[in-house]
Amino acid sequence: MSLALLCPWGGPSSATPAPIPVVASTNVYGDVVRQIGGGRVGVVSVISDPAQDPHSYEAGPRNQLALSRAKVVIENGGGYDDFVGHMLGSSDNASAEVINAVQVSGKTRDGVKEFNEHVWYDLPTMSRLADRIAQALGKVSPAEAEAFRKNAHTFKDGLARLEARTERVKARHTGTPVAVTEPVPLYLTEACGLVNKTPAAFSEAVEEGDEVPPRVLSATLELFPRHQVEALVYNAQTSGPQTEKVRTAAEDSGIPVVPVTETLPEGKDYTGWMSDNITALDQALER
Repeated sequence: MSLALLCPWGGPSSATPAPIPVVASTNVYGDVVRQIGGGRVGVVSVISDPAQDPHSYEAGPRNQLALSRAKVVIENGGGYDDFVGHMLGSSDNASAEVINAVQVSGKTRDGVKEFNEHVWYDLPTMSRLADRIAQALGKVSPAEAEAFRKNAHTFKDGLARLEARTERVKARHTGTPVAVTEPVPLYLTEACGLVNKTPAAFSEAVEEGDEVPPRVLSATLELFPRHQVEALVYNAQTSGPQTEKVRTAAEDSGIPVVPVTETLPEGKDYTGWMSDNITALDQALER
């Protein structure tokens, strides 16, 4: 009696089908794809190095080749990872389905304040993105569409538990003032009911790599000895002399510092990473 080979997604198969090629702009989105696609996706995350700034990234030939072969492409959008569009523009791959996380979020520029494109810190957006990824993978491999939907549902269950935790933080700390070095974590801090007291000109200058005007830097530093904020949420991935001054001012004033990053830390998946961020915020506010 001969034994048929078993496909890892269930059912007999004479051969395991080739993985679906996917390109993600950062390892954040790459991890979400892996959680939904399982062993049926081959993911290339263009940026996974914490030292790499997506705003200034220039495509290399390996990533260009991966993009030319991709069936699904996931970008953040909103000006964060424009290199994806540049690579697509010079590629002959017209069939790839491109998923733009900012578009999926439904968030738009209101013309009043600087648009925060860091939508992976927004849990409802990531829930919608999971469904969108499952749909795109299902179009490439219809026979496995249901498996992708189930995996997306499992991922979203984890997000729902995280949202419940933010609600518990919000119940205890609504209106608590905090400072940030960049807008990166603001969707999460807002979900926790926290109020950003950082001068907008400071965080915008840091994000753009510009020099912070002396008056703006002074106003930011004064938040800490005057105890006008109860925590500093610090982007550890793009620190510089001015943000280090802010961090030192917070530490010298006994204000807890909560480090965050823009890409996944090594050894973490998306849900675990966000869970750690919520825990760190909660512990800082409880001090």
